[in-house]
Amino acid sequence: MKQVICSTVFPLLCILLLFLCVEAQTCSPSGKIKGKTPPPGQCNQENDSDCCKDGKWYTAYKCSPPVSSQTKATLTLNSFERDGGGGAPSECDNQYHSDDDPVVALSTGWYNNGKRCLKYINIHGNGKSVRAKVVDECDSTMGCDSDHDYQPPCPNNIVDASKAVWKALGVLENDWGGMNIYWSDTN
Repeated sequence: MKQVICSTVFPLLCILLLFLCVEAQTCSPSGKIKGKTPPPGQCNQENDSDCCKDGKWYTAYKCSPPVSSQTKATLTLNSFERDGGGGAPSECDNQYHSDDDPVVALSTGWYNNGKRCLKYINIHGNGKSVRAKVVDECDSTMGCDSDHDYQPPCPNNIVDASKAVWKALGVLENDWGGMNIYWSDTN
């Protein structure tokens, strides 16, 4: 009888522990960055981007939520063109990209030290989907400096997308800027 109970309870206990471990895989902040007022004309506010505020503390992350077949994220708007909202050339290929191309930057954890560079992801939102190429990192670890156009660090759950992505999802231009989506790696 003891053997039957042990052989039944042990597997259930293992499944429970596995479930708790998966649930515990969250992403906690890695620190704070103190904002400072940007020099006049130095904060790029294209696409409704925020500028850092003097004395305000901004949360930084080295991680992002776990990736799944339906990873929840916030879609934001970015320009990857020269003189666009993204600032410097894209991290993956040191190139600028047309706003007419479906390209994205991923939060630091999802960018994964460049392991998703030039690979495609599927983005699902507004009842439609689009395939987009990862070309850049939306830095969740740093911000409020000249390298980051005096903008705060990126939240840890961002897919920062070109206008082409928003158009492909059929979102009205007045509604561009922030939208809940799901994304996944392509096969």
